[in-house]
Amino acid sequence: MKIRPLYDRVIVKRIEQQRTTASGIVIPDSAAEKPEQGEVIAVGSGKLLQDGSQRPLQLKVGDQVLFGRYAGQTVKVDDDELLVMREEDVMGILEHGQDAVKKVA
Repeated sequence: MKIRPLYDRVIVKRIEQQRTTASGIVIPDSAAEKPEQGEVIAVGSGKLLQDGSQRPLQLKVGDQVLFGRYAGQTVKVDDDELLVMREEDVMGILEHGQDAVKKVA
């Protein structure tokens, strides 16, 4: 099943974190917190402005993002647990590789 969010909403799939500490202790699922990082798998058409126009979203499919612990609504689609949230609930986009190194330097 495909899901297409409306307006300024995005669909995010959580990225699972490593479940072992640096010292080798395995953290059970019941004790682990839900990750606050995810990958955008669908985006809406844009934010509807008061004048009736739409502003395109800054997020795109494939972006890895940071969001708040309690952000969005959890939905289950084809046995996958997904989050539906507004673009404003996303705190930032994670950048990897050469682009991130250049921006830090």
